[in-house]
Amino acid sequence: MNRRMIFSVVGKMVTAEAGLLILPLATAVLYGESCAWAILQTMLLALVLGQTMVLLSRPKSRVIYAREGFCITALAWIFMSAVGALPFVISGEIPHFIDAFFETVSGFTTTGASILNDVEAMSHGLLLWRSFTHWVGGMGILVFVTALLPSVSDRTIHILRAEMPGPIVGKIVPKAKDTAMILYKIYLGMTAVMVVLLLLGGMSLFESLIHTFGAAGTGGFSSRATSIASYSPYCQWVITIFMLLFGINFNLYYLLLIRRFRSVLQSTELWTYLAIVVVAIALICANIRDLYSTFAETLRYASFQVSTIITTTGYATTDFNLWPGFSKGILLLLMFVGACAGSTAGGLKVSRVVIMAKNVGRQLRQLVHPRSVTAVKFEGKTLDDQTAHGVGVYLSVYLFCFVAIVLLLCLEDMSFTTHFSAAAACFNNIGPGFDLVGPASNYDCYSYFSKFVLSIGMLLGRLEIYPLLIALYPGTWRKKS
Repeated sequence: MNRRMIFSVVGKMVTAEAGLLILPLATAVLYGESCAWAILQTMLLALVLGQTMVLLSRPKSRVIYAREGFCITALAWIFMSAVGALPFVISGEIPHFIDAFFETVSGFTTTGASILNDVEAMSHGLLLWRSFTHWVGGMGILVFVTALLPSVSDRTIHILRAEMPGPIVGKIVPKAKDTAMILYKIYLGMTAVMVVLLLLGGMSLFESLIHTFGAAGTGGFSSRATSIASYSPYCQWVITIFMLLFGINFNLYYLLLIRRFRSVLQSTELWTYLAIVVVAIALICANIRDLYSTFAETLRYASFQVSTIITTTGYATTDFNLWPGFSKGILLLLMFVGACAGSTAGGLKVSRVVIMAKNVGRQLRQLVHPRSVTAVKFEGKTLDDQTAHGVGVYLSVYLFCFVAIVLLLCLEDMSFTTHFSAAAACFNNIGPGFDLVGPASNYDCYSYFSKFVLSIGMLLGRLEIYPLLIALYPGTWRKKS
């Protein structure tokens, strides 16, 4: 275990966070807000802490293996969330650290769950920081820093694999650093296009940035208590479309850039994702048609809510808590499915759902024809047994963690619907749930203990469980292990 390398890289991440705070600091200064001092103090603390970790570590070897990659990923997200919470606490806008930690973890993990009762009372600087964490966390904190750091070895593919969502993660070009750069160039380009389109719809630059950061990172923080409901149908459609676009595997966008159109059109995960979206919208439209005056309005609300839930964004244009049970049931299922692997979304991922379905099909065929030899194919390739088995193991660990979170929340005297949907919404990085944590409510109803449990749940969901479990396992840190 290369402990020095782990804390050296984490130190660089914390140092980089000081640079990320420049944008909200500039915003606070522009609006003449007192929170600028809180942001500045946090920047100085991040610089001191980060550089202290780097100087005290000084690794003899810069080699990073899978174990180090998992630990770096888990610790970086914990440290950056803890430091990122400080501006809220120091400014007094979120006085309690657990509340601020919950809000920041929700931001970086692109969950969008909030404890704020009056979001519009917050300063512009901290509102921007709150949403900017979505944008940084969407593609991945470490992918972002890997793209920027000049001294990263190609072993950082272990970091990318630990952080990027999905059952299979590889490099799209030979060097991991170049892969990170390509991903962020695509990400930045799509972000810029969305900002322009929202500006054309009448949003201010500040509001356009806030909601683009939320949609790009599939997070869902808004600058208004009514989320997206108070904006024009044009803006709602723009956000709907871009949420779906950011839920697609970014490798496919790279293939489009290099003109490998056939490979994109042959993507099983892409077509399954789009099919799930279309079918869900159609079913919900049929179910809620009597709630709205026109079909256009019904289609807009159904499309927006399906898009925001399957991509685990968490924006809202209506209180779907008031929809019929059938529609809410569909949304609940979409919470678990999630969008594509290699996107900024949370959830199980469409790729895992497809692989699990094919695994079930293979088992049924073998029961009917015991002597037959069948293989699971995905994206035109035969999956090795290790990958297929790994998906099944991940589902088992996923269910175990989810049940544990629900049971811990049930220690509080609230409805089971609230607890179950809160666990599902936070673990799958969605944000709003049902009942007391619905789109018209927030998570302030929970105790500090439950908020901490949900914060861990958000980290587990965003990092896809293994990095955090491995980092917390004592055997990982033993010298001879």
